[in-house]
This record gives sequence, C-alpha cells and structure tokens, in this order.
Amino acid sequence: METITGITLEGRALAVMEFLHSRVFDPALASPKASNSIKAGVRTTIMRMEQRRTADGMIRYFWSAVHGTEKSIRFADLMAAAGLDRFEEVLEDFRRAFPLD
Repeated sequence: METITGITLEGRALAVMEFLHSRVFDPALASPKASNSIKAGVRTTIMRMEQRRTADGMIRYFWSAVHGTEKSIRFADLMAAAGLDRFEEVLEDFRRAFPLD
C-alpha cells in the first residue's frame, strides 16, 4: 500500500489503514460530492494516522476522532452532509476488527 508520508506499514497497522481506505478514505476522495475541503481533510487524517506508525497508535487516533474535538465534529458533519461515510458509520466493524490490546 502506498502511503502519503512514505512510511512503510506492515501487519496490523497495514490492516487498519486498508480497512479505513476501503470504507472511508478512498470513497470520500473519489466522490464528486466531496468538496476540496473534505478531500484535504481526509488526506490530513490519513497523514496523521500514518505518522502513528503502529496499529495501536492508529486505533487510538480513530477513537479519539470518534470521541471528537470541536474541529473533528465539524469535519464529520461536513462529511455527513455530503453523504459520505465517516468513522462513525464504520465504528462497529472497526471495533470488531481492531480491538485495543
């Protein structure tokens, strides 16, 4: 998998990113309904997750984003308004696939 940051991901970290790319990131980036602002936000989220390097760091970032800050809540609202899947839509599948160790 090619990463934005050039970091090589392996094992569980790769599985986390493949899951999120297939369910959230790639559909948003490919959607004509996604604004440039949404696409930039998705790329920033990908970069921040890749910088965690480990699956545990990525999983904790996911849960932090779901918990929300003012900025992440506004971003999730923008994605929802555009009809895009957000972390919240994949939460149950993510929880089953990637439990915190």
